[in-house]
Amino acid sequence: MTTYIPSITLPDAIFANPAASILVPVGLGLGVGYSVSPKSTQKTYLALKQPPYRPPPQVFGPTWTTLYGLMGYSAYKAWTTGTASLNPNTVQLTKQGATLFTIQLGLNLLWMPLFFGLKRPIEATTDIAVLTGVTGYLTYVWSQVDSVAAWCMAPYLGWLGFATYLSAGTGYLNNWNFADKERETKSSNTGSGMNKDYVNKAPEQE
Repeated sequence: MTTYIPSITLPDAIFANPAASILVPVGLGLGVGYSVSPKSTQKTYLALKQPPYRPPPQVFGPTWTTLYGLMGYSAYKAWTTGTASLNPNTVQLTKQGATLFTIQLGLNLLWMPLFFGLKRPIEATTDIAVLTGVTGYLTYVWSQVDSVAAWCMAPYLGWLGFATYLSAGTGYLNNWNFADKERETKSSNTGSGMNKDYVNKAPEQE
């Protein structure tokens, strides 16, 4: 059973403020996404062998923004309901959930740099599998505090299950190694120097 660990938990003020609780995960998610480079990420995604039912890359941005917003509102709802309770057990569950929420957010933000930045599918799939388990437990904990907060986590939990399938499927189909999909190509701007490209990528049209 996870306990409340203030040193690794987001500040109480974030959970208590509806705008902050929503904007913090949305802002961090967007920040990590842009730091990895959306254009490069999309090229990598399209170049790798993918399992069935993969969505087009344009789906991920709006989907994750919505899910970050929902998880933030869930945190606010659980925190404000739980900390106002006269039941000490409910207050404790609320604080445990805050620690779990912070842990799952960290695991969430780590996946994209692992998968697309470092191209480490084994580590990325392990990360998202642990993330799904932590989020499932968090949803259970918060269901004992506020049912609305738990239901707000449900779409996120469902998407994590699907994302775990995509991560594991892509890793398996590419032999758990993205590095061997890269090849050196000459820079199209200068005619000299080398760039990274992918062996499965369709040639660009002039």
